[in-house]
Parts: sequence; structure tokens; C-alpha cells
Amino acid sequence: MFAISVGEGAELRPIEPWQAEELLAHVERAREYAGPWVPFTVKVKDVESARAHLQHFAERQAADTGRLYGIWLDGKLVGGVLFRIFDTQTESCEVGVWLEPSAAGRGLITNAARVIIDWAVDQRGMHRVEWLVSSLNERSKKTAERLGFVRDGVLRESFPWQGIRHDMEVWSVLAPEWREARSARGARAGR
Repeated sequence: MFAISVGEGAELRPIEPWQAEELLAHVERAREYAGPWVPFTVKVKDVESARAHLQHFAERQAADTGRLYGIWLDGKLVGGVLFRIFDTQTESCEVGVWLEPSAAGRGLITNAARVIIDWAVDQRGMHRVEWLVSSLNERSKKTAERLGFVRDGVLRESFPWQGIRHDMEVWSVLAPEWREARSARGARAGR
């Protein structure tokens, strides 16, 4: 199994069905913080539903249509990143992220998202990477902006969640923009 450092002593790793109990414990810590925005943090309620969620993504990874990775900080699962959509025909994918409050403010989501976007663009040839976010989720919009995504527009009242019809903002970054921003970060870091 691989583990990639994402800073602060944290690692990005695949999370698989055999880790259902660990996912459930994490979801219970993350539910209140992430629940307004991340449906699976509300839907995963027991070991069986955690295993089903992980199995769903294992099957999607096998079909090359999605992927799920966890972020471990000091050996504890504290969040993750995923490709909710991964479409090799259109060369486009959608990134999703979540975190529990104990790990917020450390740059872990930004760093982990960079790792998977680099892979999608460089290794898999994705041209367009999307970030869909509720207009009410300021933290996520700031992360998208920090990563170099551009706000394309708003899908008005397109996502009914927990009794609210959310306006969903569509943010994107194109492969040439991503590579250019990465080069600029590297140049700044080299100063």
C-alpha cells in the first residue's frame, strides 16, 4: 500500500472496505462539521453502511470511474479526498473533500487535493477538474480558490440536502492552468 506525505505528519492513503470500523469512528467525529456539506458523513451510521460506502468506491475504482483516499494524521483517519466522478472519455473529473474539525486549518485538504489532481492531470490525462460546492460552504470555496480553481457558475437550487435546496457552485481548473500554477508555486518555493 502507498502512503504520500501531505505535511504536518499526515499521510494520504487508499481507504478500503476492510477499514469500515475506522471510517465509522472518523465519520462520528466529522458528522457535525462535515454533515451540512458531505452526504456520506450523514448516511454512514454503522459498520455495515461504512463498509457499503467503501465497497461502492472499491467497485468504482475497479471500473475506473471514481476513487477514495483517506488522510491520516498521527495514525488517525481525519479526512479524505475523492474523485466523485472520473470520466476518461471526456477527460474530466470531480474532486470532493472532507475533514473532521480536529484537523482543520493545517492545509491537509489543500495538499491532498494537489496530490490527486497532479495524478489525474499528469498520469491520467484529465483536462478538466471540477469542484462542486454549496454556495453556503465558504471553507470549501476558499479551498477551491486557493488551489487555483475558477468559479464557472451556479446551478441554482440544484441539490436538495437536509431540507434545503442548495445552490451549487461549479468551479474548475483546466490542465494547462493547473500546470502553470504548479510551476509558479515551484518557482516561488525556489526563491
